[in-house]
Amino acid sequence: MKLVVIGFGQCGCRIADEFARLNKKAHGQRGIDIIIGAFAINTDAADLSGLSSIRSDYRHRILIGGRKTGGHGVGKINELGAEIAKEDGDKVIDAIRGTRRLYESDAFLLIASAAGGTGSGAIPIMTQYIKERHMDKPVYDLIVLPFEHEETTEERAIYNTATCIKSVNSIADAVILVDNQRYIRKNSSLRSNMAKINALIVEPFYNLLCAGEEKKAKYIGSKTLDAGDIIQTLTGWTAIGYGKSPVPMFNLPFVRKSDFRSKSTETHKGTQTMDEAMSELSIGCNPIDASRALYLLSAPSKEMSMSLVKELGDYLRSIAQKAIIRNGDYPREKAIVEVALILSGLSDVEKIREYYDKSTSLIPEFERRREEIEGRLKSMEEVGKDLPTLL
Repeated sequence: MKLVVIGFGQCGCRIADEFARLNKKAHGQRGIDIIIGAFAINTDAADLSGLSSIRSDYRHRILIGGRKTGGHGVGKINELGAEIAKEDGDKVIDAIRGTRRLYESDAFLLIASAAGGTGSGAIPIMTQYIKERHMDKPVYDLIVLPFEHEETTEERAIYNTATCIKSVNSIADAVILVDNQRYIRKNSSLRSNMAKINALIVEPFYNLLCAGEEKKAKYIGSKTLDAGDIIQTLTGWTAIGYGKSPVPMFNLPFVRKSDFRSKSTETHKGTQTMDEAMSELSIGCNPIDASRALYLLSAPSKEMSMSLVKELGDYLRSIAQKAIIRNGDYPREKAIVEVALILSGLSDVEKIREYYDKSTSLIPEFERRREEIEGRLKSMEEVGKDLPTLL
């Protein structure tokens, strides 16, 4: 599957940069291109300068809202981010049009943090613009939810998140939710944490995108999972997960492969990897709420058997009983069993409910504070109304 990736705001741009790096990895290791074009859109010039893999020309790193922000961001006001996107959206559309091989792409992936200003405000507007101009391709939004400390200290982050996810859900073909808190490493520095989180967010996409683009016969699976399967799976609220396990020692050349321990360990490794993918889902959810599911098994070809595939299918069916399940295999990795997992069409996501509930109660509180501040200012003006002015 080939994507056009567009990041909005600081968070979105850095994850888009990770996708550009992932494409370089796929091209170098596998001779495959999975990202047709990668773009970074921001109102802050300094943030655009900090990227490493997206091309540095003005058609790939696009500064919007220069007149209104002076190149210094919108200060978490997502209404301003949306307004700027409406005014400068044509810049982005024009840059996308100039992408070589654009019409080879299978879908658009737009990325932003829901809690910020530029990304949160711009992504629903640009999703709508792109859908209007490219009706033949699905548009998916990857939305990053805030950390716990942001939720507790910044009420605006909760409000921005609720308005952003409500807006994108009404227009995007699927919304892939990513809860930042699920990826955090407590003892790492801020910079390394952010870099690691971005890499972990992008990691599940690698084999999923490569499997359908593979060119070498020995790496093409018995059941190829390609763009059509992914497009038919992705809809509505979506979670994505990834698990990996080393190939068991029983599978070394000098060990008897017919031994019952070897066989049971092989199957156990597969279900263990599926367990990890389930526990590492990008957003907390109940698999029973998924209407569609997909998994891709990647391992050395000798380690993939019908019993292993059946075991994984039965396991997923037992926990996602209402879902239409698609699967595929990708005989690629040398010493690792990997499972990429998608649960889509989720009918209920507790985290989203919480954002909606909290934001609904915040709106009257914001209004009360505004009226209180206006009242105090008015009373101060009344006190000094009889004083002369020097203007």
